[in-house]
Amino acid sequence: MTGVSRRRVLGLSGAGLAAGAAAGAGVQRAVSAGRDGPPAEIPFHGAHQAGIVTPVQDRLHFAAFDVVTESRARLVRTLQEWTAAAAAMTAGRPVGGGAVGGPPVAPPDDTGEALGLPASRLTLTIGFGPSLFGRRHLGLAARRPPALADLPRFPGDRLDPARSGGDIAVQACADDPQVAVHAVRNLARLGFGTVAVRWSQLGFGKTSSTTPQAQTPRNLFGFKDGTANIPGTATALLDRHVWAAAGDGAPWMAGGSYLVVRRIRMHIETWDRTSLQEQEEIIGRDKAEGAPAGRARERDEVVLGRMRPDAHVRLAHPGGNGGARILRRGFSFTDGTDGLGRLDAGLFFIAFQRDPRTGFVPIQRSLAPDRLNEYIQHVGSGVYACPPGVGPGGYWGEGLFA
Repeated sequence: MTGVSRRRVLGLSGAGLAAGAAAGAGVQRAVSAGRDGPPAEIPFHGAHQAGIVTPVQDRLHFAAFDVVTESRARLVRTLQEWTAAAAAMTAGRPVGGGAVGGPPVAPPDDTGEALGLPASRLTLTIGFGPSLFGRRHLGLAARRPPALADLPRFPGDRLDPARSGGDIAVQACADDPQVAVHAVRNLARLGFGTVAVRWSQLGFGKTSSTTPQAQTPRNLFGFKDGTANIPGTATALLDRHVWAAAGDGAPWMAGGSYLVVRRIRMHIETWDRTSLQEQEEIIGRDKAEGAPAGRARERDEVVLGRMRPDAHVRLAHPGGNGGARILRRGFSFTDGTDGLGRLDAGLFFIAFQRDPRTGFVPIQRSLAPDRLNEYIQHVGSGVYACPPGVGPGGYWGEGLFA
């Protein structure tokens, strides 16, 4: 079968035709994996980027890139190629001419490890870091949004520069880890000579949810995490706390959002030797049900006065930090050991917000006296401006480079 990927003979052959027909109307319909199953494909085109309010998938591959070219035109071409590839991969199609069937003496357009796999709800979300706007040859300094301020240093930070920052960030989420890795690998291949991977992180086991009707996931400490997260369907809350507006100082960011990532090392060996009662007092919820202190059910109203003053939930709650809110999409990670017999494991914290200066920053400052800080340490960090969604024929960051 020359020039045709196996996905097209596995029930997804209509995806390309459906996308083409929808392009004229500016709408792309998700294709179902089965009559009763969840959608296999998440629409790529839209007012907002997918991967923000999208129901959180099971796996993550996050990658930060540095720009290695001095040509603005070359970077734009790469972003255009990335956008086309992202639209194809999220629809379950191969990149370009595919992994097989092309000229035998030339490298294939697609790396091929996702041949035969469905789209697995793949989403790709891009963001631009502060350092991109500091590269003088790109001429972007005047277009840096006020909200894209460098994060301050917080008490207890032990940030590794090799796991922080980056000019461009790509978040790939999917229900199949191979699909997520395939997506980032192909973008890195397409970007060769224009961008280079600075650092990356694999994640599993979502630690927060944008679908409150679903079961709240648990983190590596065994506690339910993200009970009070902003739902992906709460339009008013999203407009207030997540989506950037034209009047916020950067019109090209209207409909976009600001991403903060933190690689948080969890000292799980120490935590595992802590009594259940102390664990629950540190968090401010019970471990079995996830109910706030003094209450019976997970979603019972939080009464801050029933928790210790240094309880995590009390300090992170909007009632304890001036009303600041963020939308979380974190994942757990394990990256071997640290050479001292301890797991290098923890939380890859992901949060989207309208402005980090009124979202993540005040929340993190509120957490300075958090008793949980004895068991965690922030070792990696990044902040990025994620532009609005892409329409048919557009490309990632088009408003920035226009």
